Amino acid sequence: MSRIFLFLATNMAVMVLVSIVFQIFGFQSMLAANGVDLNLQAVMVMSLVVGFSGSIISLFMSKSMAKRSMGVRIIERPENNAERWLQETVYRQADRAGIGRPEVGIFDSPQANAFATGANRNAALVAVSTGLLNQMTQDEVEAVLGHEISHVSNGDMITMALIQGVVNTFVMFFSTVIGHLIDRIVFKTERGHGPAYYITSIIAQIVLSVLASIIVMWFSRRREFRADQGGAELASREKMIASLRRLQQTHEPKDLPDQMAAFGISGGVGGGLKALFLTHPPLEQRITALQNMR
Repeated sequence: MSRIFLFLATNMAVMVLVSIVFQIFGFQSMLAANGVDLNLQAVMVMSLVVGFSGSIISLFMSKSMAKRSMGVRIIERPENNAERWLQETVYRQADRAGIGRPEVGIFDSPQANAFATGANRNAALVAVSTGLLNQMTQDEVEAVLGHEISHVSNGDMITMALIQGVVNTFVMFFSTVIGHLIDRIVFKTERGHGPAYYITSIIAQIVLSVLASIIVMWFSRRREFRADQGGAELASREKMIASLRRLQQTHEPKDLPDQMAAFGISGGVGGGLKALFLTHPPLEQRITALQNMR
């Protein structure tokens, strides 16, 4: 709960700061002088509600969405030794991490991948692909499971939802302000909202959302290092490195939906500007960080 309050308090503090800055620089007076009837406080509240609603709703729906979209089969009663080992390993690691035992599932995919999701660290879901079970050794799978359990233990799903809520709030706020400015000052709309407001707001939302996603992806990449460290502690550093080496030998996973990509074991590859939008750091960087871990 402290993480939730921290992010909410930070978001509110920044919103208040923006309001104060606008007041100091006379932004409201400038708007009024140009006939812009925009209540910034009301826009802030609206942006906050809308911005967090989407991310919070997505968070609470994440587990059910993952089950449906990925076709996850939950292991209720293990049907063979492999499923029994998988379930017991997840339960053992969850107990060591001090969290509730998550649901354990398998989804059909030739790609080696795994993910963890859920709104509650004590009621999460950890799922692995058939490709991962077929392509990795038991030690490597153990490390991957430790990585995913660490995501749950660290509260990464909640953290990412809150970060997304913060950036959503700013996207909504500034796109609304930009729409009003263009509509009133450039197109001289006197009352209500003209077409320019809606068109400009939509374009601004798209552009700002792309820029904001860079921030979200940066946080996503940072938490991967921490999850790798957690996987090394729950399995071993050697096993964690071996699992990442194995991923280097396979094709990069492409079957996780966009909303689940940040919670998988591996992300895409790319350089230049594309690197800013990756959910995961390059595997070589992650391996190096583990090798340098004390």
